[in-house]
Amino acid sequence: MVRYCALASGSNGNSYYIAKGNSAVLVDIGINTKNMLLRMASLGINPANIDAIFITHEHTDHIQGLSVFIKRFQIPVYLTVGTYESSRLQLPDYLLNFIKADSIVNVGELSVYAIPKYHDAKEPCSFMVTDGHLNISVLTDLGRICANVQKAIEISDVIFLESNFDEEMLDKGRYPYYLKNRIRGGLGHLSNRISLEAFIAHKSDRVKHLILGHLSGENNHPELVEELFAPHCSDIKLSVALRSCATPLFEISLVEQEHIQTTITYQSIQVIQYS
Repeated sequence: MVRYCALASGSNGNSYYIAKGNSAVLVDIGINTKNMLLRMASLGINPANIDAIFITHEHTDHIQGLSVFIKRFQIPVYLTVGTYESSRLQLPDYLLNFIKADSIVNVGELSVYAIPKYHDAKEPCSFMVTDGHLNISVLTDLGRICANVQKAIEISDVIFLESNFDEEMLDKGRYPYYLKNRIRGGLGHLSNRISLEAFIAHKSDRVKHLILGHLSGENNHPELVEELFAPHCSDIKLSVALRSCATPLFEISLVEQEHIQTTITYQSIQVIQYS
């Protein structure tokens, strides 16, 4: 059985928890330690049991709580050299582990696959976490739906997928023109529409749970997202991660996926590295 949740998801902070047995990892830690601990406690998660933290990129909403958290609980962190250099953080060498944007890291019962992507950061990557049977992908901060992201959607049982902005709200909103172009320009974020089109085009019958996240507080509403995706999720569980609180702690077991005869992991996919 694999347990998972979004502890934080939105342009105000992101962190995702995935665990099996005694093995547990976080993807990003973009809220402060006080709020992280409150949200973990509400779900019965012991921070001392986190084995590793994986960082997707250097933007503040993904690393804000990193330095304090890893020092307090002595947790190793995995990130690319580009991410670390651009973050300007000073982390203890003994907790610091550099990975490439197409690396595989084994953490107890889990393996974590880095997935290169397009985003306006230096050497960013998404992550897929697997126990060898069940694949959970964290796919946010995507400038576009590239081949790597397509493959991750195809082989995932659970998908945390970005649905950042409503196109009409962004167009009519108060953001300056340069910021609107940054968001929708191919290195920023996915609109609700593009996210839905990608999900419909690339999901397989193995997907059992879609969690939409990284919603903009200015240019989106959870109700809009749910209304758009619900007609296409009649046979799977649909959740929307809110900006203000953690999702429930979900569980998925291999029994639910008995129809899967062969487990495909990201290692069997040709990964495209982006310069």
